[in-house]
Amino acid sequence: MNTLITCRHVDFGYENHDAVIDLTMEVNEGDYLCVVGANGSGKSTLVKGLLGLIKPMGGELTVAEELRRTGIGYLPQQTAAQRDFPATVREVVISGTLNRRGNRPFYSAAEKRLADSAMEKLGITGIRNHCYRELSGGQQQRVLIARALCATSRMLILDEPVTGLDPSAIQDFYRLIRRLNREEGVTILMVSHDVAGVIGQANRILHLQQRALFFGTPDEYRRTEAGRRYLGGEDGCP
Repeated sequence: MNTLITCRHVDFGYENHDAVIDLTMEVNEGDYLCVVGANGSGKSTLVKGLLGLIKPMGGELTVAEELRRTGIGYLPQQTAAQRDFPATVREVVISGTLNRRGNRPFYSAAEKRLADSAMEKLGITGIRNHCYRELSGGQQQRVLIARALCATSRMLILDEPVTGLDPSAIQDFYRLIRRLNREEGVTILMVSHDVAGVIGQANRILHLQQRALFFGTPDEYRRTEAGRRYLGGEDGCP
């Protein structure tokens, strides 16, 4: 099993403020890692660090060569403006190939086939010509995942992806991510408050409170004090 990302005693932060302290963990190929923790616990800072948007302030961060080459697909939390984006589904999806396109004025046939393949995987081929802003929240998430898969099919980082979705759409979304992970081999790192919803699907849990309170399997997490408190809603988290 290939290790894609390794953190050894890593600190992430800004200026003189450490948001993530002394983190040791790894993400292996095929993992489904759920990152949990209270607001302000360092989850967003960790994501920025893993995406290379900020550099470690201490420790050692190692990213596998194959991941540096192919990149990481990223699904951030959507803003109201992003949800109202006036473009077709296909236009949004194929825009995920922009890094591949470089300075060329038009998409290549290969990039168009990649977008078509991503839409097929996500079950949105039938709405390819629909306007993105007219879709449901669940449909929009599928479109954005297809876009991320056009950037890379190796690893996806999802930041609170079920926020604002109704219960039915949330379950549909989890089934989709589980299929991408198990059948397509996409490595998943998901930041979520909905631990009860994902703990049966993830194979690893990272509980952050600046430092790692826990890193291991869901079964092990359920037996820890932090896991019992968090799953029981007593951790002060929504």
